[in-house]
Amino acid sequence: MATERSRTTPVARVLQVCLHLLVAGLLALAVARAVVGRGAEPASVVAAATAMAAVYAVGPRLAAVRRSRRAAALWLALLGVTWVGVLVATQDGVWLAFPLYFLELHLLGRRAGLTAVGLTAATAIAAWSWHQHTFSLPAAIGPALGAAVATATVLGYQALYRESEERRRLIDELTAARADAAAAHHMTGVLAERERLAREIHDTLAQSLTSIQLLLRAAQRELPERTEAAAGYVEQARQAAQDNLDEARRFVRALTPPALDGDPLPVALERLCATTTAHSALPVHLHVSGEPVRLPVPQEVALLRIAQSALGNTVRHAQASHAEVTLSYMEGEVALDVFDDGAGFDPAAVAGRTGADGGFGLPSMRARARALGGTFTVESAPGEGTALAVQLPVVGRPLGAEDLPGTDDLPGTEDLPGGEERG
Repeated sequence: MATERSRTTPVARVLQVCLHLLVAGLLALAVARAVVGRGAEPASVVAAATAMAAVYAVGPRLAAVRRSRRAAALWLALLGVTWVGVLVATQDGVWLAFPLYFLELHLLGRRAGLTAVGLTAATAIAAWSWHQHTFSLPAAIGPALGAAVATATVLGYQALYRESEERRRLIDELTAARADAAAAHHMTGVLAERERLAREIHDTLAQSLTSIQLLLRAAQRELPERTEAAAGYVEQARQAAQDNLDEARRFVRALTPPALDGDPLPVALERLCATTTAHSALPVHLHVSGEPVRLPVPQEVALLRIAQSALGNTVRHAQASHAEVTLSYMEGEVALDVFDDGAGFDPAAVAGRTGADGGFGLPSMRARARALGGTFTVESAPGEGTALAVQLPVVGRPLGAEDLPGTDDLPGTEDLPGGEERG
């Protein structure tokens, strides 16, 4: 209650001013009626009214009265004593019971306030009957009705105040929750972007850096006896480094992958197979089945990245003699299969492994497929090779002549086996 009183609203302050004016007006009325001669002793009325006015004026200025219910009760008791003095001096003091009702209900607790209001009403009725020398029902109705009106008004205001405070608290909680949700959404976006960049780096930069490392090791083995062969390996490493630079610039500009470079997916995959063969001496063949269609960029990027990651794993770990990449266009979906005849592995043994041991590739490929509503499966066993399969639901348009570059645009593919199956 003390806390509520200390945090008054503009409406409460207006009510307080009105209450002060009501008390001052009623005291002035009692004094004026006594002075003009209505049966009361003017001196006693003025003295009692002055004492009550003094006590009333001091109370609101005391910090203890505003903060402590006990101090407020003591002030109200003293105010009540001076009010009884006014009642004894003049019957017009009965009307001061009405503002006292509001003070008692506001400063005291509900139970104590109602009790004080009852005692005040009874005192007013008794004083009026004493001055009239008789008890009458109309004399009792006035103070009782005033007490009822004051009680209903104060309790109604307190209920509205509590509801307003509850609403303010809910608004504060909603504002805080909205801020937390915005922060969580931002963090989710940050984590998702980190995961996306991790997949991109693993499937592109990391794979290409591995190729550069293998080529430089091959050049090192050829030196100093076979400088021409070493120079060829160095040139291939330089080209791979240039491709890596293009990838890094794409990250900054957020453009489509340079490996696609405006070409349809079959052409980009054929270029990837040719590059892998040239860099690692691992024969990689591309097979395209079905009628090729131009896929949305996200699907083409995902399939190309999955193929890059799968072939990178084959070159580094499989010790295979050859690899096959199959791109199948079917009604409503496209499938990519990557097979090698290498050492194989146990998929259950590497499930969930990520990090520097190279285990990030499979989760990355699976995440790419699932992000586009597709499926990803891997079948492998020690000594039996590895087969990866990706299926994505797509809606594309048939490829036209404008989508297909000439064979001169595909460096290094003229010796690629199975070239007659290009899309």
